[in-house]
Amino acid sequence: MKRERSAVFRIETGVLKKIVDLLVAKGFYWFLPVILAKSTDPLWPDTGASVEKRVELEIYGQRVRTMQSMIVHKRVLVSLCQEKFFILSPNIRIETRERCSTGKHLYEFTQLDLEVAHARTEDMFRLFEEIVAESISYIKENFKEDLRILGRRIEVPRLPFETRRRREVEETYGKEWERHLSEKFESPVWVVDFPREFYDFEDEASGEWRNYDLFLPEGYGEVVSGGEREYEHSKLLRKMERDGIRKEEYGLLLELAAQGRLKPSAGAGLGIERFVGYICGVGHVAEAQPFPRIPGIVPEL
Repeated sequence: MKRERSAVFRIETGVLKKIVDLLVAKGFYWFLPVILAKSTDPLWPDTGASVEKRVELEIYGQRVRTMQSMIVHKRVLVSLCQEKFFILSPNIRIETRERCSTGKHLYEFTQLDLEVAHARTEDMFRLFEEIVAESISYIKENFKEDLRILGRRIEVPRLPFETRRRREVEETYGKEWERHLSEKFESPVWVVDFPREFYDFEDEASGEWRNYDLFLPEGYGEVVSGGEREYEHSKLLRKMERDGIRKEEYGLLLELAAQGRLKPSAGAGLGIERFVGYICGVGHVAEAQPFPRIPGIVPEL
């Protein structure tokens, strides 16, 4: 078992190196993550979220939360600082115990989180397709022995990836469409138009959401989630009120929007453990962590 785990960790190092090199070469800045904040992703009303508990604590007499996603920080950074950047961001999401056996879920995981000012959905598609294809190609070329140890044969997917609309796949496969999609397709596939959090762009005339998830084959499921972003103050307020979001937790975001300083952008997060797990063909994505954080299990270390 030690031999296989070492192979996974060598491949994980190779994947991270390839992704970082690719993004830096494209002019992206690399920022360090935030762990504690008053403001973090509400993960609501996303029906795909399954958080059992939101971790809060008091520091200096004030309540803060552990980071669930750096979307709010990304929107501020892309508007006031650098117009394209990435973060290897730890996320803490205390998933329900029922997700222990899915093989896909962790309650601590790392996202490659990036944002680009004035970008559109198609820009993100091409960027993440390149990240996925180039990472797999790099591993196949440079980590042959480790793939052999793991008994893993993986092919570089053909570009561009197929795109499906959420309503269509739901009509075809029913409520379990995510599982069926990931099991039936042999290559990654984009799914677009999810009713989701207030910060994703929604066309109020058509009801279409300009957001997207990328699903891996072989049952590994969603690996990238993102979208174009809302930037108009009135729309953000309406959506927050509609969804019951506490506006006082997003004061800076709303202030920038009211001043016309919140830039349009698009971005997404890629789950590192799930992506590495797919490349390695592991039975559970926790095998990509030296200290696994599986829902329902609290280890000593």
